[in-house]
Amino acid sequence: MKEIITNSTTIYDGKILRLTVKDVIANGLPAKREIVEKGGAVAVVPLKDDGKVVMVRQYRVAVGEELLEIPAGLMDPGEEPLESVKRELKEETGYTADKWTHLTEFYPSAGFTNEYIHLYLAEGLIPGETDFDETEVIEVEEFTFDELLAMIETGEIHDGKTAAGIALARLKTL
Repeated sequence: MKEIITNSTTIYDGKILRLTVKDVIANGLPAKREIVEKGGAVAVVPLKDDGKVVMVRQYRVAVGEELLEIPAGLMDPGEEPLESVKRELKEETGYTADKWTHLTEFYPSAGFTNEYIHLYLAEGLIPGETDFDETEVIEVEEFTFDELLAMIETGEIHDGKTAAGIALARLKTL
């Protein structure tokens, strides 16, 4: 069942990703696979003591729309996932947290990318100042789990990591 890679050509090597085309032998036949290679990523469900989840809303050029998401970002080279998720939470929301729970880790789209996301729950939130990247425009909003689950069900939230994170965090906190 394993595909044999016979050649790999880098098409693009950018700041956050590399695009390669791999020639493979699949089921005894030659084929090509276009692969987006990325470093790791983190995402977090920040849960306030009052039961509200801190969310971020931002425009995503790749899909051409504004999305409501859990805070997330790319890991810096050599950075551990917990260190990275703490940095991202602070940058995007201003919050730090007293308690961190690892929920899961997953490939969000293994058919064409090796991106791997580490997902956390943050509790015991302490407010502070945001530190957005200079080109980020982020709105911080708060919702209950019930509101967020309803938005997932109706399709208002259609970001995969956010849907997974909300569902897993809700199960963990029942």
